[in-house]
Amino acid sequence: MRASLKDAMEAIDATALAALPIFPLPEAVLFPGALLPLHVFEPRYRTMTSDVLAGRRVMAIARLRPGFEADYEGRPPVFATCGVGYVVGSEALPDGRYHILLRGVGRALIEAELPATKAYREVRARVLVDSRSQHPELLAERHQQLVAVCDRLSLLMDDRGAELRELARALPSPSACADVLSAALVREPDDRQALLEMTDPADRLATVTGHIAELIVRMAPASGAPN
Repeated sequence: MRASLKDAMEAIDATALAALPIFPLPEAVLFPGALLPLHVFEPRYRTMTSDVLAGRRVMAIARLRPGFEADYEGRPPVFATCGVGYVVGSEALPDGRYHILLRGVGRALIEAELPATKAYREVRARVLVDSRSQHPELLAERHQQLVAVCDRLSLLMDDRGAELRELARALPSPSACADVLSAALVREPDDRQALLEMTDPADRLATVTGHIAELIVRMAPASGAPN
């Protein structure tokens, strides 16, 4: 079953954020605008998925903090900034597992974890919106730099170079462009978490541009392509 982005935006309201189910994962970070496929197999998260699909179809991906292994079956600490997602596609398997597809629709800050009345965890959260940039005069310039560095990276890629160039130009909003390219190109979970926590779009643009520039440096010697 698939749902529209309009449905997603309408589902993110104060009621949903007052008891927001979280899916704690060790390395996953969900950015606004990005898609995240998940295979749900643990009993508690099967229950959560069933409830989410029967309700507002909203859950958050909260990254587990280091050291979670000792209390994984309990309620180990998570990073306070999480990605809110809307289930745009789902498949219930005969044995109770699920395949789901989340679309990131926003950032949220966990303000408190709710008492354990369900098999899964719920939190009270509030939406994090982009702050007024400390460098508003640099937004357009940094957006152009990000697109340019993606063009350079595309020259080092095989058949996906054209796809990257298209992706870099698909969203006119500098903030949205930074988020989608962070999701696509930044691999290290700590780096992804840091980008998720940035609410100044100019800082986010500069940071993801730096990560892509480092990727170009790593790839160029092996490819023999120009810098």
